Amino acid sequence: MRDKPLRPIRLAYLLLVAGSSAVRAHSDTPANYLFLGGSPVSEWKSLLSRDDIAGAQVVYTWRSLEPSEGRYDFSAIERDLGEAEKLHRRLFVQVQDRFFQPAARNVPGYLLTRPEFDGGLAKQDDTGEGRNSYGWVAKQWNPAVRTRFQALLSALAKQLDGRVAGINLPESAADVDRKAPGFSCDAYFRGELENAGFAVKVFHRSTVVQYINFWPCEWNDSRHYMLQFFDFAVANGVGLGGPDIAPGNKAHMKNAYPFFHRYKGRLKLVAMAVQEPTLTYVNPATGKRSSREEITAFARDYLGADLIFWTPQAPWLRSSVHSKHQ
Repeated sequence: MRDKPLRPIRLAYLLLVAGSSAVRAHSDTPANYLFLGGSPVSEWKSLLSRDDIAGAQVVYTWRSLEPSEGRYDFSAIERDLGEAEKLHRRLFVQVQDRFFQPAARNVPGYLLTRPEFDGGLAKQDDTGEGRNSYGWVAKQWNPAVRTRFQALLSALAKQLDGRVAGINLPESAADVDRKAPGFSCDAYFRGELENAGFAVKVFHRSTVVQYINFWPCEWNDSRHYMLQFFDFAVANGVGLGGPDIAPGNKAHMKNAYPFFHRYKGRLKLVAMAVQEPTLTYVNPATGKRSSREEITAFARDYLGADLIFWTPQAPWLRSSVHSKHQ
C-alpha cells in the first residue's frame, strides 16, 4: 500500500543554526581530496603530500566506532587525523551505517539482538555495482536505532568538532524491500532528515555533509523527497554531496543532479566523489568514460561542487601510487 503523502516540512520549525565552515566553499575550482575508503591515512602519505591534494576522506563503520553500547573508540580517527595534520592536510570522517557485502553487518552487536531495535539491520538487494550480491542498511526508520546513531554523532562532535574538516553522512540510496516489517518510505526519509538535522546541531565548526543520490520509493522527485531535503539543507546549513560524479548519467539526471544544479551557490558545501566504481561509467554524450577534465568541469559547472573526493585509482593519480601506497 502506498504511504500517505508526506506533509510539507515546516522549515521555520526545523531551522537549526549551523556554524562556520571548516573548508572553503564556492571556489572557482573544486579542491581535490583523496577518498581512502577504510584505509588508514598512514598508507597514503606520499600521495597526500602532493601539492594538489588538500586532504582525505576515510570511512569508519558504526561498529568500529561503538564496539559496545555507549563505549566509543575513536582511536582510528585520532591516528588518521594525526597523520593528516603532520602533512598539513584536512580530514573528512564518513560514518558508515550501510554496507555492500553479505558478511558486512558492521553495526554494534547490541543493535542486532535487542528487541527494540528490530534486528538493527535490513537487507539490501541489487547492491555491489551490478554484482549478484547484497548488503545491509541500519534501520534508521526505527526511532530506537536512530537514537543510538545520534548518540554516536554527539560523542563524535564532543571530541572532534572543529578538529576535522567535516562529517559525511552516508548516501540516501538504499535498496530495501518496501514490504519489510516496520519500513515505510516516509519513515525512511524522515529518519535521514532527522539525522542530518541532529548532526548540524552538534557539529558547530566542522561541516556536515549528507550524501544524497536516490531515495527509496522515489524517481524524478515523485514524492518530493529530493525537493524537501534540498530546501532543508539550505535552511539549516547542511552540506550535500554524493558518491558518484557521472556526467550525463541518466539515472542521476532523473534524481539528485538537477537539484544540485538548481541549488548551485545556495548550499553550504557541495562535496562530490569519484569512487572506484565511478570510473566505469560511460558518458552517454561521448560513448566513452569521462576524463578527469570532463569530470571536474561537470562537477564545477553543473553540480556546483566545492571539492571532489578522488579514488587513488583515478588515472591521473595512479602514476603516483607506489608499492604499499607509501
